[in-house]
Amino acid sequence: MTNRYSRQVLFSDIGEKGQKQIRSSKVVLIGCGALGSVSAEMLTRAGVGQLRLVDRDFVEKSNLQRQSLFTEEHVSQGIPKSVAATRALRAINSEIDVEGVTADATWQNIETLCQNHDIIVDGTDNFETRFLINDVAVKHAIPWAYGACVGSYGLAFTFTPGTSACLQCLFEGPPAIGTSETCDTVGILAPVVHIIASYQVTQVLKILTGQPPSKQILRIDVWN
Repeated sequence: MTNRYSRQVLFSDIGEKGQKQIRSSKVVLIGCGALGSVSAEMLTRAGVGQLRLVDRDFVEKSNLQRQSLFTEEHVSQGIPKSVAATRALRAINSEIDVEGVTADATWQNIETLCQNHDIIVDGTDNFETRFLINDVAVKHAIPWAYGACVGSYGLAFTFTPGTSACLQCLFEGPPAIGTSETCDTVGILAPVVHIIASYQVTQVLKILTGQPPSKQILRIDVWN
């Protein structure tokens, strides 16, 4: 094992064996905005073997306040987030396989995007896509790390089909359009993004190393 991961290997709950498991893992991340970009960077630095990034959007100036992978140069280039993130991540860790997919996750492609991966990471900003992730996760018994944040509030839970509740157990269906607060309506603080993404990635690393994730829902308000 290279000294790149030496401090992670020294952590006894991971060790050499766990690092090899991380290195052989395949992770798909749906959404490369605030949560997604932070999670993608941490997973890349942790040494996941293959990381697939799925996002349809282009980098905008308003993203720079909280989406840590992107720069003003990406804005001026007018490139997709999946492309910008892939370039940035490859510069961070050339040892892993990073694949950017510029596409919207829909009922038509969600199964193809997620199949044959060890875990799904939620970096989305809407319930419609999360319910699609939940469907494919339950169908193929793929664990997935849910995360959401708006304003100063964040929420996270890791679903493990067969051993935990699923998203539909917590929410019967997506809330009606226009009834939920969004980053576009009430804003978002960068600190809560990093906390929720950090929690998501921690649970991902636990699963990839054969350990059970937390069974509790994380709720946090960093301002109040």
